[in-house]
Amino acid sequence: MKKILIFLITVSLVLSMSICAYANNNLNGSNNMSKEYEILQKSYNSIKNKIPYEVDIAVVLGSGLGKFLDNKKIDAEIRYEDIANFPRSTVEGHAGNYAFLKINNKKIVCMNGRVHHYEGYETIEVVRPIRLMKMMGAKTIILTNAAGGLNENFVPGDLMIINDHISQFVKSPLIGENVGELGVRFPDMTNVYDKEYIELVKKIAKEQKIDIKSGVYLQFTGPNYETPTEIKMAKTLGADAVGMSTVVEAIAARHMGVKVLGISLITNMGAGISKNELSHDEVKETADKAAVKFENLLDKILTDI
Repeated sequence: MKKILIFLITVSLVLSMSICAYANNNLNGSNNMSKEYEILQKSYNSIKNKIPYEVDIAVVLGSGLGKFLDNKKIDAEIRYEDIANFPRSTVEGHAGNYAFLKINNKKIVCMNGRVHHYEGYETIEVVRPIRLMKMMGAKTIILTNAAGGLNENFVPGDLMIINDHISQFVKSPLIGENVGELGVRFPDMTNVYDKEYIELVKKIAKEQKIDIKSGVYLQFTGPNYETPTEIKMAKTLGADAVGMSTVVEAIAARHMGVKVLGISLITNMGAGISKNELSHDEVKETADKAAVKFENLLDKILTDI
């Protein structure tokens, strides 16, 4: 009888300890927190004292477009290398920092230089900076890029509003454990790019006498440029422009419920359309020539959005 009593007391103590441990885990959130969200929390905590304010809008500045910040009053900068568990930009022309500024009383964070899948990062790492800007407060994100034109009505130097994308040639950043703290397992992608923002940009472009284009953007992995046959395939699928970024970022933003606007700068025509050999120097040269037009458009968007 004594042995049975000791056994029952022992079982009771073990159960009590287990229940307490379970309750503590739930209170701390550690039991249910996804692995990626834990990484994001560590990234955020490593810089939270350097973030000057809760932001309203996030902007990703693509290849050659970093000059947008040249004449702006920057309130704070955070280098990617100073952020825990954070990918670093290795591409020439990508500065690799967050810049905080205000335009028309809107608090903005600019990602001055993005990271890419072709740099060796998994797509879940590529979108980590996008997710971190959401944690900073961003409810809207403007994604810009340098792109190759496929639509033969385009010429280098044109700006294109992204109205849809094709994602099948890159790994979705949502594959794996769902980051349930940020969004649902199966997010809808019917309207990734906000229709009101698209109409706003068209209106601003008309006011500024910019012949802005609209079209579908397709992301390839890179870093090599596409072959002429791959360009033909992309055109057959309905793409108007191709590049090596943006789509996975837009997917991650949509997953989090962030409103998305996408703008491509057409820096060259795709292989087989262009008579020139494709190069990153051509991308930068065209971006530099179109910089003033782009900056004026983006300034007005950030003022009116």
